[in-house]
Amino acid sequence: MKIGILAVQGDFAAHAAMLEGMGIETVEVRTPADMEGCAGLILPGGESTTQLQFLREEGLAETIKKFVAEGHAVFGTCAGAILLASEVENPKQESLGLLDMTVLRNGYGRQIASDVFSAKSTLKDEPLEMVFIRGPIIERTGPGIEILAKHEGKPAIVQKGQLLATTFHPELTADTTVHEYFLKLARESGHDSAKTNGAKAKVAEPQGNKRELTTAKSST
Repeated sequence: MKIGILAVQGDFAAHAAMLEGMGIETVEVRTPADMEGCAGLILPGGESTTQLQFLREEGLAETIKKFVAEGHAVFGTCAGAILLASEVENPKQESLGLLDMTVLRNGYGRQIASDVFSAKSTLKDEPLEMVFIRGPIIERTGPGIEILAKHEGKPAIVQKGQLLATTFHPELTADTTVHEYFLKLARESGHDSAKTNGAKAKVAEPQGNKRELTTAKSST
């Protein structure tokens, strides 16, 4: 399995290090051609307006929309979640509009350092560590969007089909749970070239089954 990671700015190297530690091939994406053969794509943290401008200038915005339309898995973290949203506020800006949700940029304030919390999720029985750095707030979710975890009463992980978004940075922890879940979505999308060619993909099994989220209390 090969996963593309948008490599404009931000923490794309941390995503690559986590995935490579799990035995997953990664490629830095800067042009539409870089996405060829990828089973999924990660849109990392960074500055969403800079990333969106780059995507448009390089023709990647339309390529990503086509990638999603073809059923590929896409995972956005922090700024990546902003790019996926259909509506962006605080201030208002355009986006890729792939997930029906409203996000507020810098919703938790302009943090100087990271804030670390633990919260319940549907992905594992144990609390999930969440690192927030100038994270957005998901203010509204549209029909069909599942909320897999919350922070301070607001969605922190959301999913619709093969699209996954977090308002925090799972790549900055040692916990691979969220990335494992994304790989599961990529594998289920049917675009894993290794699987198609009969090779065995190196994918860690998710930690436990997805379960219903009841409450999601955070604590420092």
